[in-house]
Amino acid sequence: MNNNFSLALIGCGKWGLNHLKTATKLFGEDLKLVCDLNSNSKNTVKQIAPFVSFTTSIQEVIQNKKINSCIVATPASTHFEIGKKLLQNGKHVLIEKPMTLRSDESRILAKIADENNLILMVGHLLLYHPAINEIKKIIKDDKIGQLQYIYSNRLNLGTIRTEENVLWSFAPHDVAILQYLTDSYPIQITSKGASFLNKNIEDTTLTMFSYPNNIHAHIFVSWLHPFKEHRIIVIGSKGMLMFDDVEKQNKLKFYSKGFNYSELGSLEKFDESEITIPYSAEVSPLEEELKDFKNSIKLNKIPIANSKHAIEVLTILEEAERNMKNA
Repeated sequence: MNNNFSLALIGCGKWGLNHLKTATKLFGEDLKLVCDLNSNSKNTVKQIAPFVSFTTSIQEVIQNKKINSCIVATPASTHFEIGKKLLQNGKHVLIEKPMTLRSDESRILAKIADENNLILMVGHLLLYHPAINEIKKIIKDDKIGQLQYIYSNRLNLGTIRTEENVLWSFAPHDVAILQYLTDSYPIQITSKGASFLNKNIEDTTLTMFSYPNNIHAHIFVSWLHPFKEHRIIVIGSKGMLMFDDVEKQNKLKFYSKGFNYSELGSLEKFDESEITIPYSAEVSPLEEELKDFKNSIKLNKIPIANSKHAIEVLTILEEAERNMKNA
């Protein structure tokens, strides 16, 4: 395996430019080439990274033997074909979420990557959020006891899509977090949704999950909500956590609230307390994601946001969609 790092970026839309700025900051001239079909993007790219070469030809990236790593930030409908060609030509790939629009296509990409000993990771950005990683550590350190229930609300007014429903637009973030925090696969998924603005395109969905060891979860997503809410609650036998990403400060809190059986067999309520949990808020999730991409290549290690995890997310979304449509 070639452990050098020579990078190309494909796609210079809004999120692609975020990748460009971050890769320029972290990797400097290891970022060799940027590709976008719109030639007008060249001036913007050169303002951010004057040293980088620019092309409108994806084929030029694919055929460039000096490039061994690529970030793909193009529309999701293009991910499978672009990712497949890059992997078949020996390049490590970080592909934005969703990896593909179908789990069977993602399995094909993962198989090609495995057969060629290549890193394939997916931009599930919140797996690199310092608050999510702090929650993961607190669970692992048994500070909230036995994990019991997780719920996530991701609600907003707009942006409304006409090609995909709110489940596919909002919920991938939260499904990825559930998989990361539980380290298991749901044994049952039920989902309900409602369409109000466009027929057969759900504007609000509620999806329930049952996991092994009596762990349960739900995800509520909507783009028809009067205010923005991004909140994750994690409930354990000894305590609870709340991450509220809309709050300006004190976003992550620990609560000692809970119940236990007394010696007499009745339920006793824990003493209540609320503690703000500090975390490194200045840490950039995108920087951490790109560092993980490079380190995975250099050290030949499995990244956090790996292809197996991304395939699970897609498979769960597909099952939730089938359950919702058949309800």
